[in-house]
Amino acid sequence: MRRQLFWMVVFLPIFCAIYYLAFWLRFEGSLNVDGVLGEYGFRMFRSTVLWAVGLKTLTFWGSGVYKIRSRYITVLDLVNLAKAVTLSSAALAIIDYLIYPNIMIPRSVFLIDWGSTILAVCGVCAGIRIIQDSGRILRHQSHCKPTFIVGANESGAALLRIIERNKNSCLKVVGFLDDHPNRLGTRINGIPVLGALQEMCSLAERYAVSDILLPADEIPGKTVRQLVEAGNSAQIQVQVLPSYQQLLSGTVEMKPRPVCIEDLLGREPVQLDMQNIRDWMDDRVLMVTGSAGSIGSEICRQLLQFSPKKLILVDRSENSQFYLERELIKLGYQGRFDVVIADLNDSKRIRSVMNEYQPDILFHAAAYKHVPLMENNPGEAVKNIALATKRLADLAEEFEVGTFVMISSDKAVNPTNVMGANKRIAELYVQSLAARSKCHFVTVRFGNVLGSAGSVVPIFTQQIQNGGPITVTDERMQRYFMTIPEASQLVIQAGAMGRGGEIFVLDMGEPVRIVDLAADLVQLSGLKLGEDIEIKFTGLRPGEKLYEELHVDGEKHLPTCHPKIMVAEKVGFSEQFIREAFDRLANLTEQPSYLILEEIQRILPEYQSASMKRPQDTIRRAA
Repeated sequence: MRRQLFWMVVFLPIFCAIYYLAFWLRFEGSLNVDGVLGEYGFRMFRSTVLWAVGLKTLTFWGSGVYKIRSRYITVLDLVNLAKAVTLSSAALAIIDYLIYPNIMIPRSVFLIDWGSTILAVCGVCAGIRIIQDSGRILRHQSHCKPTFIVGANESGAALLRIIERNKNSCLKVVGFLDDHPNRLGTRINGIPVLGALQEMCSLAERYAVSDILLPADEIPGKTVRQLVEAGNSAQIQVQVLPSYQQLLSGTVEMKPRPVCIEDLLGREPVQLDMQNIRDWMDDRVLMVTGSAGSIGSEICRQLLQFSPKKLILVDRSENSQFYLERELIKLGYQGRFDVVIADLNDSKRIRSVMNEYQPDILFHAAAYKHVPLMENNPGEAVKNIALATKRLADLAEEFEVGTFVMISSDKAVNPTNVMGANKRIAELYVQSLAARSKCHFVTVRFGNVLGSAGSVVPIFTQQIQNGGPITVTDERMQRYFMTIPEASQLVIQAGAMGRGGEIFVLDMGEPVRIVDLAADLVQLSGLKLGEDIEIKFTGLRPGEKLYEELHVDGEKHLPTCHPKIMVAEKVGFSEQFIREAFDRLANLTEQPSYLILEEIQRILPEYQSASMKRPQDTIRRAA
């Protein structure tokens, strides 16, 4: 409504001027004391101008002319405009005949007013269009990539209009390619048809084109494959796009866009200040254990954005290390890192690696993380989480590593599962070393990581692709979430801030209900919950908590220099108690599970596990 009122006000003086111009032209601009029109003509204009302007305004409003958007004006809009002007002129002629029989407006005035009104409205729309497009044209000339469109047809013309009207487009169409002989040398919206398809590579070289858009509707599949292969050999990217005819006919499968992890976060991603850590990291040897994992690999990507002397990637997964190496080389980091295959439980191998590379900063991301699996294999959890951390921390102290950053979990807070309990025991050992060591031993604790391997989002996504149902353990389940880049940057930031013994925690906002996360994922995938996908509740798994916590009993969170990072206040444990506890755990790794769980509870009285059952208890219940 505001838009229509605005244009109505704008066109009121224009309509008056056009009507005056029609009389001025009809009476050839004759002058006398009454004005530029003759006395008779001026009296005729003055008597009818309000009717003329009012009728035009009413017909334009009723016909929707004021709703036309100049950027998208079409032939149908012009036809509608002509109808509105014709209707207003006809209405004025009838009124002149019935109300003013003594004043007969010349027919030429109606004709001049009719044509001038159409030209004026079209001129206003064209002027606005030119102003709107001028800035885009300048941007396209200076910043956008030259591009060809294959096919000087309806699909090609539609694609050109989309590119030209998109203010965020980074493409500039410089020509069309088409095999039809009648189209060569013609132009579409000022863009020439430059040549045939077989000239694609030579024309692309001449016009410095590296991207070619191919609407796949009238071009045979064989020709499409030939163009793509020719483009690949000439290092030209040929992008095959569905045409609007294919989209409307349903011959192209429409898939929802991939869900962005940030869509599910429920808050703005935390942006950590990375500039103040350059002095701490540049020109130093960095080592990352668990480098092939979701968090470890992202830490590697983040670290290589700085200028380390060398980055050492340590992991026992040969296949994952292979793909990570290929990715980092593709990103341009070749020669700046070394890939090492090693198991943290192999003491001789890890000592050899530490001795060879002498790292200045060590990020420890290697660990098991799946809660139910660790419940069934507590000995392996002790080996690969608690004992592996102790072994690596001792070596860091022996080889005079400057900073040791251990990655922990919110599951270490008041743990109810084996994985979380082992993380908490590892935290205690690292803190005990920090009290007397020159090495800065730092712990970073964060929540669930969206999109990491084996996490809830990839599982839900796979279940949605399979048609459901989505399985959630409990409707009340809540978790804190963060993205992989957030977690990785937190680790790096904490290493730079730490002075030894701290446990850093990210302010992750409010916890998110898992059932709400599942519902959001369904909606963002273009589906409807309850119609397309169902949610099925399966019950809590062994060791699983309904709510995650961020600090243990008696532990307070204190602010740091970064507004989104807190530090957990230390809880005192003697180093002797921790070392004796580790010695006992090391002797129990191959023993029955209940013995391992009893020892963990001895170390951590707050640890409560439903899995801790003696064999005789099971026999007694069966009897």
